[in-house]
Amino acid sequence: MLNLFTLDSRAPGFQHALAKRLALDAGQDASIEHAVEDILHRVRGEGDAAVLEFTRRFDRLAATSMAELELPVERLQQALNGLAPARRQALEQAAERIRAYHSRQLMSSWHYVETDGTMLGQQVTSLDRVGLYVPGGKAAYPSSVLMNAIPAQVAGVKELIMVVPTPDGVQNELVLAAAAVAGVTRVFTIGGAQAIGALAYGTATIPQVDKIVGPGNAYVASAKRRVFGTVGIDMVAGPSEILIISDGHVSPDWVAMDLFSQAEHDELAQSILLCPDAAHIEAVKDSIARLLPDMSRRQVIETSLRDRAALILVRDLDEAIDIANHIAPEHLELSVDDPAAWAGKIRHAGAIFMGHHTCESLGDYCAGPNHVLPTSRTARFSSPLGVYDFQKRTSLIQVSRAGAQTLGQIAVELAEGEGLQAHARSAAYRMEAV
Repeated sequence: MLNLFTLDSRAPGFQHALAKRLALDAGQDASIEHAVEDILHRVRGEGDAAVLEFTRRFDRLAATSMAELELPVERLQQALNGLAPARRQALEQAAERIRAYHSRQLMSSWHYVETDGTMLGQQVTSLDRVGLYVPGGKAAYPSSVLMNAIPAQVAGVKELIMVVPTPDGVQNELVLAAAAVAGVTRVFTIGGAQAIGALAYGTATIPQVDKIVGPGNAYVASAKRRVFGTVGIDMVAGPSEILIISDGHVSPDWVAMDLFSQAEHDELAQSILLCPDAAHIEAVKDSIARLLPDMSRRQVIETSLRDRAALILVRDLDEAIDIANHIAPEHLELSVDDPAAWAGKIRHAGAIFMGHHTCESLGDYCAGPNHVLPTSRTARFSSPLGVYDFQKRTSLIQVSRAGAQTLGQIAVELAEGEGLQAHARSAAYRMEAV
């Protein structure tokens, strides 16, 4: 019998108990860090030769040249054409919805002119080239291809370089089909820290990118941390999270399965229920016990629920909102009768799923908003991946002759106050010119 962790917000020591349950050892494995440091050093120094060596060693591919590790664009279209009609339709419909949603995020350049003729503004441009890491092996997520590539394409990125490991040469057809639908430019069958290094530093075959996005294992996460600054990265994501606020008016089976939907990702995933109805929480427990034996990933779900889940009895929905804002979850389900009345009170969450019929898995695949979301309480200061992550802003300043007099006086005064003589004199020259 699975022993589920339960809490009562009215109990003494509740905050301490909750903090312990939320805590996750973020310590980095020293052996992983050393291995990644070595891999990145060699890729930076040896380029293609190092990438080939690590790919042969870790993915067991007998490649003798980098040309063997690049898939022709025709291979992507072949994978798309080979899908069953229903699967292809689902992939294309999801892509269409994701593209429609993200098209609304496009930023535009703007400017204004002051009365003295000085023009100030902002110029928005896209990144030139983006690297997309897609997991392979045990985990293959075509949805990640769509969610990472389509916003970049909408932003105007011209080159999308996808890397995906193919251990023992096994290629995932749905991942390749998703790359075709999302407009990926080039695909290399490499993975791990060596793929991150190749994208970050560039090799004779793989061009250096401006930003790397996409999930990966601990080696990939470590490599992304290390190359940040040389290139941009989306985020270093932690285990998946779901927090459900239920008013008790929904089927406990639905709640149980939504908790499962995150728990099945990873033994470290966290599933939390907040509810003011003790009877509903007990019903959810019964549903978990009844539904769990039939789950194909039962062992993963069971470990996740046992080690990291929490079923919390709260005083009322207002308190549930306060606790949710403290936790700042990746996915927040407002499984209540009037979600619009409560959504505005949520300050910190990666995504809010509103109403009894809005399960988190719809957001994972096809609702439209991005499923790349901040984890580990970073929703307090971070946002979902979007078009804005692939656009950058450049300030525009064109000072008129008259403006140089007014601004010059201000600049001279402040520059002298900072002891920066050249700054002051540079501004003063423009004043003297009049």
